[in-house]
Amino acid sequence: MREIVLDTETTGFEPSEGHRIVEIGAVELFNHVPTGNTYHQYINPQRPMPKEAFEVHGLGDDFLRDKPLFADIGQAFLDFVGDARLVIHNAAFDMKFLNAELGWANLRQLPNDQALDTLLIARRKFPGSPATLDALCRRFGIDNSARDLHGALLDSEILAEVYLELIGGRQPDFGLSTQGGKSAGLEEASDWRPPPRPKPLAPRITEAEAAAHATFVEGLGDGAIWKSLG
Repeated sequence: MREIVLDTETTGFEPSEGHRIVEIGAVELFNHVPTGNTYHQYINPQRPMPKEAFEVHGLGDDFLRDKPLFADIGQAFLDFVGDARLVIHNAAFDMKFLNAELGWANLRQLPNDQALDTLLIARRKFPGSPATLDALCRRFGIDNSARDLHGALLDSEILAEVYLELIGGRQPDFGLSTQGGKSAGLEEASDWRPPPRPKPLAPRITEAEAAAHATFVEGLGDGAIWKSLG
């Protein structure tokens, strides 16, 4: 199952008052595992950034002036999203802005039921407790120290970690629970598969540790299963 964890930054709170999106960030998951594929775009809002919005996002008029308009990137954004489930914190806010921008650009709008709201999940799971992204990071021990300013891509990466904790950890059920040939509560996976990582992960063991492991395996003898697996 393909999911897109998404966040937007805006000039204000209401598109009906002329406020616009200035940044979109998104992280792709497949079967609850990050694929390394992301979407990130700054957008010229065609209006001045209010002082309070600048203080929150750190995005000024000079920085945004040469960025593309939403109408120029809207179709590419829709192509990235496709029909994947959208995982959003306070989904109603982002969806109203996305659909306002898509409507102004005469592009296909996103159905509200395509979005899964992690804020509602958190409030149901921890009633009466703070459910902001920062509060959930503290609850789950997720490092958000780089979040001095609200950035859409960073927030979506952090939200991806929070979401996986909210649904039961990074491997919620290992895909073993089935009902009628489908994973319980999940749609049947398509033929889509995640592409290779754009940049391979750095090794997590030292050369000395790798050499010690090789010596250990050699000492197990020719019948060791690790040798048969190469």
